[in-house]
Amino acid sequence: MTRALRWTVLIAMVAAELLVTIGATWAFWSASGRVVEEDEVPVGSTALVLGSLVDDGEPGDYVRGRLDTTLELYRSGRVDRIINSGNGSEYAGDEPAVMRTYLEDRGVAPGAIVDDPLGLDTDASCRRAHDDFGVERAVIVTQDFHVSRAIALCRSHGIDATGVAAECECPTVTVLRNHVRELFARPWALGSRYGLG
Repeated sequence: MTRALRWTVLIAMVAAELLVTIGATWAFWSASGRVVEEDEVPVGSTALVLGSLVDDGEPGDYVRGRLDTTLELYRSGRVDRIINSGNGSEYAGDEPAVMRTYLEDRGVAPGAIVDDPLGLDTDASCRRAHDDFGVERAVIVTQDFHVSRAIALCRSHGIDATGVAAECECPTVTVLRNHVRELFARPWALGSRYGLG
């Protein structure tokens, strides 16, 4: 390896580390004090439930964990409106429709559920919750590795957002993969949201 190549690699590594650090710091400070326990969610809140993979009409591990947490919030009266935001395309299995069926089958009133089939990523879900569904305050339901970035993005779109970390009986390898993925998703989200990328 030539000296010039070594310097190039070193600079690239430092730049990548800096971007990861900036993204993590943004998510951390934006969500500081805003990840709450279920019993801290104000009564009558709106839940924004972020979609994830579904398979053959059934929610996958991650989205099932989010829906089960939302069910607890609904049954306790802490949530009375639920926005299921995800990919509504046939190719993706229509995540919001699957989410709705899961909730309705477990006693959630159909009128309490709003479907957002164009929540194709976290940023779109937050933007559409505010701009299209008039949400000004919401509790976001997603897993712990994702909740800080989701809060940060929703706050950047004008939502007074808090979050609840959903449980997940998920394979360890996918949990680890998602934690690593989140390291790079945060700076990407920050750059995309503020026109830096």
